[in-house]
Amino acid sequence: MNRWGIIFSLFFLFVSCHIHAVQLYPDVPFGVTGPLKIATLTDVHYLAPQLAEEGKALFAFEEATGRKTHELHEVLDKVLADLGRETPQILLITGDLTNHGERQSHLAFIELLRPLQKAGTRIFVIPGNHDVNIPDARAYKGDTSSPVEGITPGEFARFYGEFGYDKALSRDSASLSYLAEIDEKTWLLCIDSNRYQEYQATSISAGRILPETLAWALQILREAKEKGITVLGMMHHGLVEHMPNQEVFFPDYLVDDWKVMAGRLADAGLGVIFTGHFHANDITLFTSPEGNRIFDVETASLAQYPFAYRIMQLQEKELTVDTRFVTSIPGNPNLESESRNRLEMLTRRAAKQRLNIPGLPIPEKVMESLIEMIVQLNLMHVRGNETDNPRLQESIALFGAMMGTEAEKESLSFDLPPADNSVILTIGEN
Repeated sequence: MNRWGIIFSLFFLFVSCHIHAVQLYPDVPFGVTGPLKIATLTDVHYLAPQLAEEGKALFAFEEATGRKTHELHEVLDKVLADLGRETPQILLITGDLTNHGERQSHLAFIELLRPLQKAGTRIFVIPGNHDVNIPDARAYKGDTSSPVEGITPGEFARFYGEFGYDKALSRDSASLSYLAEIDEKTWLLCIDSNRYQEYQATSISAGRILPETLAWALQILREAKEKGITVLGMMHHGLVEHMPNQEVFFPDYLVDDWKVMAGRLADAGLGVIFTGHFHANDITLFTSPEGNRIFDVETASLAQYPFAYRIMQLQEKELTVDTRFVTSIPGNPNLESESRNRLEMLTRRAAKQRLNIPGLPIPEKVMESLIEMIVQLNLMHVRGNETDNPRLQESIALFGAMMGTEAEKESLSFDLPPADNSVILTIGEN
């Protein structure tokens, strides 16, 4: 790795601001006469209003997370209203449906989805690391937060039965993974990558695909290939790196042994997987040693800037991706700028804390430039399509001068191809 590769890798140590029924849809297959319209959103982190009341507890929670709970409710309302106008045939929600696994948040979130479902959109969900078996689910009311009831894996499948589980073509016995039929030529493979069976005091960010689950998925992909069926994937954790050296600096946002997992799934015929977890808008292409390709389409969170969701069209092997951003809500016309400022503040605070290492030989001016570079890189990465930024270029130049080196423009690129926000992907081809 060259010097600038090492410098940019430092950024990725800090960018995580996770500081982070009756079936209501018909049995008639969709998409057989035209393109399949797909919407996807993720990491909603929905906290039911009954669990959040003005007071010291909620204030402390919002200060720590940078989230304004009432604003997030309005953001979700606006997105669901837009999807109601768009009428996608399917909506994929790739985990972290709730703030931290509260039973009441799950039930309230399901009710918010019903109007869209009744209008004809089939909705499919998969859990995230904040959804199931959470030991420390809490309400934020009064002066202090208080514990509330969560849900078990079995309850998750039951609560969300009409959102994928009840009519699954196949269920994995080892996890909450399942296979759904979209139409006669398209299947949806939903992989549960969470480690909720290991939770003790709190949730675990890291993810993995169990050996039994992988074997189950590969058998499905083999069957699909024999039948000429296109398979779409969805999972909470990333399957593919979304920036250089992510597996070194942010392994918790990829499944364990990601290269092996991505290669096995790509070789078996999976050409695209929709993910979340990292709260960033990014699309990456991985090619297995055998020459088979898979795209990881990661969508940013609806719980922080830039409040992204995607509207896509699948026609044969061509997937057209368009990204939309919520920039304002009725309660705050300045949502975009204010939420961006909050994320900037959180990133700067985190970078200062993590760089405050006793004995670290970095002069104060160099430290200031490094922190500014980290902040600007993060703000660009979460929105996708990282481009030149005057403040970033200034901090890079200053940092380079202090380090006694110059950076060539091409060495500053850290956005792995293809484009992130508006792109046409050809899936299922080597």
